[in-house]
Amino acid sequence: MSISKEQIAASYPIPTYRYRVTVGNDEMAFSAVSGLELGFETMEYKDGLGNWFQMPGQAAALNISLKRGIFLGQSQLYDWISSISLNQVEKKDISISLTNESGSELLVTWNIIDAFPTKLTAPSFDASSNEVAIEELCLLALRMTVQFH
Repeated sequence: MSISKEQIAASYPIPTYRYRVTVGNDEMAFSAVSGLELGFETMEYKDGLGNWFQMPGQAAALNISLKRGIFLGQSQLYDWISSISLNQVEKKDISISLTNESGSELLVTWNIIDAFPTKLTAPSFDASSNEVAIEELCLLALRMTVQFH
């Protein structure tokens, strides 16, 4: 009995190499996205009778990292972080979506709400290397939702 393409797509995990990233209203290409971690701080309480209670507290902040190659004339990430003035910055919503093989259908989307940049790292320079120049933008956000399409 042979397995069809549809059966494989339904029973195998989704690969991570085909995805889309939207920052605000702009769709951008990134070579790597990391830090999509949903977690909660924990609270502990010990009473005088020897009982020990642990419970979830506030949601932990999200520390997200976006990496991409540097292209001539594309300074959106630098423009965003350099716009910080007097502790004010434009917060943006970000969505990261896994897609099917052709990129035409969204499968799972992580929506990041009110993200703002905290660090922009320039590439490492090495005259003996022929690697692509990669910049990294670190973001902080307070909330994330996941949507399964």
